[in-house]
Amino acid sequence: MRWEGQRESRNIEDRRGMGAARSGVGLGLGGIVLVLAVSFLTGTNPLTLLNLLNGVQEITPPSEPERPSPKGAPRDSLGKFASVVLADTEDTWRVLLPRLGSTYEDPQMVLFTGTVRSACGTASSAVGPFYCPGDQKVYLDLSFFDEMAQRLGAPGDFAQAYVIAHEIGHHVQNLLGIAGKVTRLQQRGSTAEHNALSVRMELQADCFAGVWGYHAQHNRNLIEAGDFEEGLRAAAAIGDDRLQKMGQGHVQPESWTHGSSEQRMTWLRRGLQSGDPNNCDTFSGGRT
Repeated sequence: MRWEGQRESRNIEDRRGMGAARSGVGLGLGGIVLVLAVSFLTGTNPLTLLNLLNGVQEITPPSEPERPSPKGAPRDSLGKFASVVLADTEDTWRVLLPRLGSTYEDPQMVLFTGTVRSACGTASSAVGPFYCPGDQKVYLDLSFFDEMAQRLGAPGDFAQAYVIAHEIGHHVQNLLGIAGKVTRLQQRGSTAEHNALSVRMELQADCFAGVWGYHAQHNRNLIEAGDFEEGLRAAAAIGDDRLQKMGQGHVQPESWTHGSSEQRMTWLRRGLQSGDPNNCDTFSGGRT
């Protein structure tokens, strides 16, 4: 990606080094296979434990407010990269959301290490990046990118950008009222219905990430050859079927919460090719 020298968002809270220390050996994404194996042995839904790109089921109630943290664009290279991607999603959705009848409100991105407190509770790096609708913030431990490259075989700056854009996709869902409607339906439905709705939410966020990628390419020329392929490999790497196969040796579609590798690639590609959020309706009929 041609991200160097681009506008950096100041909607960043840098809490790195401020959270509670990791206990024992840090889990992160590096422990995914181990967690999945343990989950299988104990009979616990491994996707409930991992909730890789959501994290809400993994958090505990906050015990005290987070102390003030530095705000504004970070100075280190990876922090700057994250702030550039965030800024570019701002530029994209500030234009697109009014066309959908809503106003875009910039979210904050919180960079952290180890553990972090949010309006949704306290979470560790083990849950991966997540969006909290309660405070409209994206939470990201940047070490996730190293683990994604080394453990899951999904390296590259656009793969990293896809992760950020996916979480911003959840923010878009929140602003459009989609997240609230889905939450209400999940509360009334069965476990199977809850999981099926979760999959549709995640696939739509993938598609919204692709919409951002389209405009980053066509409007601001940030995309280089091979970038989109990096994103598609990342989407495939974190498909529920692949993670289940890695962790327990077999696949349980009824327990999926994010979608299969093929589904995630399909909806990310749909956004990348069209650039139109109207093409991201994962809730119509049997479309997944």
